[in-house]
Order: sequence, then structure tokens, then C-alpha cells
Amino acid sequence: MTDDAIVRFANELAAEVADSLSDDSPFSVNNFTHLVLERLEEAGHFDGAFDLHQEGRLGQAIYRIDGFAFDEERGHLDLFTTIYRGEVPPARIGSQDVSRAIERALRFAGACIDGLADKLEPSNSDASDLARRIQQEASRIETVRVVILTDGILTTNPPATSEWHGRTVANEAYDIERLVRILGDGETRSDITVDLVDLTGSPIPCLHVPSGDGAYDAYLTVLPGDALARIYDRYGVRLLELNVRAFLGIQGRKSVNAELRRTISEQPSMFLAFNNGIVATVDAIDVNEEDGRPRAIRALRGLQIVNGGQTIASIHRARRKEGLQVGGVAVPVKVIRVGGADLAAMVGSISRAANRQNTVQLADFSANDPFHHQVETLANNTWLEDGRGRWFYERARGTYGAAEQKASLRKTELQSFRSQTPKSRRFSKLDLARYQFAWSCLPYRVCLGGQKNFQFFMQRLKDEPPPPPDATWFKRLIAIAILYRAVERTVRAMKFPAYGAQIVANLVAGLSHRTGGRIDFERIWARQSISSDLETLVRTWAPQIDAAMRESAGQRNPSEWFKKEDCWFAVRDRIPTITEPLPPELSYGSSPTMAGGSDRPGPIVSAEDYERIARCMTIDATRWLEAAEKGQRAQVIHWKVAGICRTLAGYAAGGWVRKPSAKQAKHGLTAFASVEQAGLLSALANQNLQEALE
Repeated sequence: MTDDAIVRFANELAAEVADSLSDDSPFSVNNFTHLVLERLEEAGHFDGAFDLHQEGRLGQAIYRIDGFAFDEERGHLDLFTTIYRGEVPPARIGSQDVSRAIERALRFAGACIDGLADKLEPSNSDASDLARRIQQEASRIETVRVVILTDGILTTNPPATSEWHGRTVANEAYDIERLVRILGDGETRSDITVDLVDLTGSPIPCLHVPSGDGAYDAYLTVLPGDALARIYDRYGVRLLELNVRAFLGIQGRKSVNAELRRTISEQPSMFLAFNNGIVATVDAIDVNEEDGRPRAIRALRGLQIVNGGQTIASIHRARRKEGLQVGGVAVPVKVIRVGGADLAAMVGSISRAANRQNTVQLADFSANDPFHHQVETLANNTWLEDGRGRWFYERARGTYGAAEQKASLRKTELQSFRSQTPKSRRFSKLDLARYQFAWSCLPYRVCLGGQKNFQFFMQRLKDEPPPPPDATWFKRLIAIAILYRAVERTVRAMKFPAYGAQIVANLVAGLSHRTGGRIDFERIWARQSISSDLETLVRTWAPQIDAAMRESAGQRNPSEWFKKEDCWFAVRDRIPTITEPLPPELSYGSSPTMAGGSDRPGPIVSAEDYERIARCMTIDATRWLEAAEKGQRAQVIHWKVAGICRTLAGYAAGGWVRKPSAKQAKHGLTAFASVEQAGLLSALANQNLQEALE
């Protein structure tokens, strides 16, 4: 990697940090931490990481953290500490600065155990919540890791481990050089070079199996689990760029990974017998073929795991996150050097033949996922109303930077690119999943964090394949993105002491639920902003949503409670009402689907329309169906109106994913009341009606 590549990336990162500064977020170090953690989570390096700056004194000693990730189920605590210089070319960071940062992070953890939560003001902040969680879970915390984030260049790596409260703490650092390799364009597949001699101490014996026609060469070998874990630790998901199963979802694989973990933990010597192993492709392979010596592999270049991604990821997780010993795990590996054959075609064929852990549809074997390619195409071809700009969908990590770099070859092209697609109109896969799930009334998924939420989103795409997204769908997506970001800005400006991100997710979901998913997406798209009236509604709702969330938590841990569906159910019952005058976005709308299609209802002209929709959704599917069947049989309601009741029963049975229109709500409630007045409904149905009318 050249110095020019590092300086270029550092400049881009510094510009992005500067662009993100605002009255609500004025500190560069905090914005740097937020940006880097978000990108590293998207790259698969962390899961559920949150930026949180907390600094204070214990006597004369300083404690400090800049972020955290806390997996209470597994007893894993990550503490992030940032060394930010803001200098280009990047400054050198000495070992003394690194040691000081680690000491301060561990001092924070120690202070938490000693009751820091009771000393922090206000007592309901994100920092006090984390301190309280660490204090309560201290005896169950098995693994602690301190991670240094810096825009400088480390002169020496931090010590691999340190001691804290009788535990061994793992230390890790992401300096600008490592960030370039992971987040920038400084490392391609061909840059993934694995020196097996350095990893294991000697070349790895292998059996060579040529194809006969020169299309490929195959090498059969066995790699120790520790070596595979270290390879994955170094390159992460970049090893899986050609693996069609990398992001197919999470359902169905839990049992597979549980079995892998059980074997690693309880019968490591049997792993070779129980596991199918790994299939990998390489661009080049260095094999020791000296006469009189067994054939052995010294190094691999352009390594890609095309089958067995779950295996290597599970071994890595067992070693790194669960502290299991994987040195005794032997993993069968088939390495294929593609010669005259087409690499993409070869990978597809290998995957079709080898993947048997889960059912895999043929569509899964496309390069990446077709849905995201379609969204990328729509972003590239859907221009704003003025015809001068568009949104940029960063389907793959670093594509925005690559496009900007390509445009920079000519000054006029760079100016045009930045004018047409400014960074403020860039969004990623994690953003897309966040916007879609919040508007789909799944805020508890959003509260899981970017990567986990994205996994659930991909699983939903797999389980319920939507129609192909079209331009109408894309404009709706962007309208939701604009709304979501506006809510984020408003909530941030209101300076809630804690849980700002969770408030945003629940408020957006609440707005979707209360409006039946019907707002004027076309207006938001055309103006690329929301009205001041809608901003006022958001400011009015935010404290009420915050109160509903906190009160629903009771004595539970708020951070974990917000990730539960029951939390959303409790908040949903306390969503504020919509009152006159309506914001212009709520005076007319259309119902969004996951992708494609159009579902335009009649106009919504009053708050009463929204109240009828809300009352409709308090009646369950059984009662709607009872009203339809008994009302039509007794000729109390017309068969067409009975059909509306059956439609509402279907919506209710589906958990109100589909929302009633104002017209459906009005006719449905009138019909339900007519059947009730005729004495045809059961006592429970009557109770449903009374609750709906209250």
C-alpha cells in the first residue's frame, strides 16, 4: 500500500468528518468515532457497536471511552477509545499514547464495577445505563477487549493482552493504515496474501489433483483452526466476496453454527470427521515441489472462501469472542487455482454443487444479491425533480469513494460528481434496512444495531421475495430516508440524555403505524425535505415516545428491552394521536410495499380519518370475520361491505403489516357497529367494538 493511498483516504475521511459537524454534533472526535464504527460494523468487524463519549476523573486519574459493544448473553464487552489528531498526512501515534488510552478505558470499566452509575448525572443517560449494566453483569463478563480507533499511524502495535480485575484483556487497534485496507480501496482480492509458513511455522502438506484439461488445479490439505481464525481476523468478510451464502440470512443457520460450536468446544479432535470443510479459490498458489520432499503449500494469493463461510466464521467467533481453544481443530480444505476456466462461472458451479447446509435458491447464486443491484441501478437512473442530482446507493463498501476517485481524474467531472451526488445523499445497505424496517413497524429490529438488523432484513427478502423494485418504490424509499434523517436531526437537537437512536426508530414506526403507512411520499421526494409542520409533530411526539419506551421497560434493562417485540407492542398502544391541522404530508398519501407496485388509496383529509384507521386496528381478525359472515348472512350489511370486513380480517391476521385506507376504515367500522346493534356479535366482539369506539 502506497503513502499516496493512505493520504488520499485520510483526506476523504477528514472531509467526511468535517461535513458531519453541526450544532448538534460539533466535536470531530465523536463524529470520527461514529463514522468509523458504522463502517467497521458494515464490514463485519463488529456487531452492535455504539459510539459513546464518556470522560471523567477518579481522584487525579482520568477515565475515558468513546464507544462500546456489550453482548450480555455471551459476556463479551468491547470498549472503544479514540485517538483523533485530524492531521493530514496522518500523525504518528506513539506507544505511550496507546498505553494511556488503554489504561483510561479499563479505568472506566473498573469505575463502573465500583458504582460509577450512581455518580453520573443525569442518572438516565447512555453512559449511566452502560455503567449500570457493567456493574450488574460484572461477574458474568468473560471477555473484555479494548479497541483503539485512530486517524494516525501507530508506531508500534498495542500489547496483545493486559490485565484487569483478574481477567486477561485483549487489545486491538485500527489505525489509518488498517482502516485503508478495510474501508478504502487500498486492498483488492488480489491483495489478500496468506503466508502459511508465517502462520503455522512450516509449509502445509497437500495432495495435488490436476483437472486434466488445464481448467483448474486442486490441492487437498488440512489447516489448523487457529490459522483459519487468524486469517479471518485479518481479512474478515473480504474473504467471502465470492461466497453467495455470506449474507443469505440468519434463519436456519443457527442450528448449524451451534453444532459447529459444540464440536469445537466438546470434541475438537472430531472436527475433521464431522465437518465438510472449506472450498476456496486462489489466484495464485506457492507450492514447495522440491525433489524428494513432500508437496506443501507455502502461500496463497487472492484467497476466497466460496463454500464453508459459516465454518471459518464460527471458528473465528469461537476463538475470538468465546475464548475457545481452536488449535486442536483440523479443517479439511480444498484449494482450487482457476486456470483457463471463468472464475465467476466456476464459483457458481462450486456453490451449487457444494452448498447443502440450507436450501439455497438459484437466485442466491447471482453475484451478490439481485435486489441490491436493482436498487443501485435505480439510484443511478432516478434523478431529482430538477434533473440535476440523484442519490447514491453504496451497494458495496467503498463504491462511493471509488466513484469519486474515478471522477477526480478530471476536475470538471469531480465537481459534477460532488454536485450531483453529495455525501449527504449517500446511503448504504445498513441504512436501507434501517429505513425500511422502521417504516415497516419493526423498530425492535432496528434497535439490534446495523448489522443484525440488516441480517433480518435479508432474511425477510429471502422468505418473502418482493416484486422487483421500480422507480416509484425507489422514490418512496428516499422519502422514508429523508423523513428518518429529519427525525434523527430533530431528536438529536432535543438532546435527550439517552436512547436517541431508539427513540428515532420507534417514532418513525409510530408515525407509520398511526398513519397506516400513508403519507405524501411524492411531496417529500419533490421537495427533498419534510415540512415545518411535520417537524413540529416530531418534536411533540418525541418526549411522549421516550416516556412510553422508558415506562414499558419497568425494572428491565432498557437497552435490551428496546430490542424486544413486546416493547414495540407497549409503545404502539401509546402512540400520540394526530390532531388538526394536519401537516401537508399527512393530507394525502399512498401505502408503501417492500418493493415495486403501487397501492394508492383515496385521499385522507382529516385527523378523524387517521383515528378511524387506528380504531380499526384494535379489532382482531376473528371479530372482523365474524362481523362479515354473520352480517352478510342476516343481510344486515351488503356483500360488498362484508368483503371490506374480510379484507380487514386479512390485514389483522397478518399483524397489520398492510394498513386499512381511510375508506376501508370508515365502511368497516360502520358495518361492525351495524352487526353489533343487530345483536349478532359475541360478547368478546362487542367488547372489541366498545374498545374501538373509546
